[in-house]
Amino acid sequence: MATQMIVLNGGSSSGKSGIARCLQAVLPEPWLAIGVDTLIETMPAAMQHSDAGLDIGADGAVSTGPAFAALEAAWRAGVAEMARAGARIVVDDVFLGGAESRERWEAVLGGLDVLWVGVRCKAEVAAGRETARGDRAPGMAALQAEAVHQGMVYDVEVDTTHTESLDCARAIAARVVR
Repeated sequence: MATQMIVLNGGSSSGKSGIARCLQAVLPEPWLAIGVDTLIETMPAAMQHSDAGLDIGADGAVSTGPAFAALEAAWRAGVAEMARAGARIVVDDVFLGGAESRERWEAVLGGLDVLWVGVRCKAEVAAGRETARGDRAPGMAALQAEAVHQGMVYDVEVDTTHTESLDCARAIAARVVR
C-alpha cells in the first residue's frame, strides 16, 4: 500500500515545518502540510493561557486542558478523513505526551499507511533557533527536545542538528512507498 501520511514528531524549533515544506518539493505527488501550530492558531484567543485550553508557562512548559484536548481530537479525526478521501498529508506535530500522543493518532489512523518520523535536534541548537525565531517562549525547545521522543519507535529518524531540512526530507522521501 502506498504511504498516505507522514507524521513528523519533534520538539519546538527542531525543523519539522522546514522538512514538511521540503517534502512537498521533493515528493513527486502533491502532499498537504498540516501542523499543530495551525490548529493552535485557529483556536479562540480565550483558549490561550487557559487551564481548559493551552497554557505556555514562563519557562516554556506547555500544558493542555480538556477544551484543547477535545478540539485536538476533532482535528486529528479530520486530518485522518482527509487522507482517507485521497489527500496525501504530512503532519507536523509535537508529541507532548510521547508514545501516548502517538496512540491518540493511531486511534484515528486505522487502515491508513503511515510513515512515522522522529525529528531530532540537540536541545542547545533548537534553543538557538527558538531565540532567532522570536515567536516561542524561551525554554520550550530545550524542554521538548528529548521529552517528545520518550517511548517512541519510528520508521525513520532524522537529526537537524547538523543536517539541512532538504537532506532530511530526501532521507524521509526515500522511505515513502509509492
